[in-house]
Amino acid sequence: MYKIMIVEDDDKIASILGGYLDKYGYEATRVTDYRNIKQAFAGLQPHLVLLDINLPQYDGFYWCRQIRTVSNVPILFLSARVGEMDQVMAIENGGDDYITKPFHLEIVMAKIKSALRRTYGEYASAPHGNTDIVDVEGLVLDRGRGTLEWNGHKIDLSRNESKLAEELMRRAGQIATREQLLEALWDDVTFVDDNTLTVNVTRVRKKLEEIGIDKAIDTVRGTGYRLQVTWGART
Repeated sequence: MYKIMIVEDDDKIASILGGYLDKYGYEATRVTDYRNIKQAFAGLQPHLVLLDINLPQYDGFYWCRQIRTVSNVPILFLSARVGEMDQVMAIENGGDDYITKPFHLEIVMAKIKSALRRTYGEYASAPHGNTDIVDVEGLVLDRGRGTLEWNGHKIDLSRNESKLAEELMRRAGQIATREQLLEALWDDVTFVDDNTLTVNVTRVRKKLEEIGIDKAIDTVRGTGYRLQVTWGART
């Protein structure tokens, strides 16, 4: 049974979500101590978190960053904020998806099922032998550990960053279409905002820059992205 942690200060919404999740066989637990959400997470060890943005004490962005220091479990933001910048901030702070209120419960459930399948189910990466290692001209992605390394510099990746880096690296020098990348990140792309992919690509670019690789991901307008091997001559 998958455990879902609900961090939502609206009693009615939290109750509806909890009841719906219980109905479909999930173990839903609501956290109401908004000063100790990270500690609650450590105690519950949930498989997925539903996280509101507007919370007492600290907002959901803060708590997402705190959870990301100890876990890469899927985190789905719930918010009445509809601005693009809020969605960008959700992804930038480590979230996997963003659901605006008011929402249809069927959409929430579809996104939860998708995230769980990607992380734990039939679409999860298989940790066999060396299949977790992707090496392109000395740029090494370790999917099992969620790290990217080049020229002695190593950096941690989120789950989505790792999947995106893998798709681009396996197609190095070739165009990875937006559709291919979206399907690699989310098996059900019906409700995925196109801007979410753009934000995730930006995050991977920044991670590459942090290990010394600049301007390696080209945007192919109207089509997708291409990883250019610009670092080989410097290794």
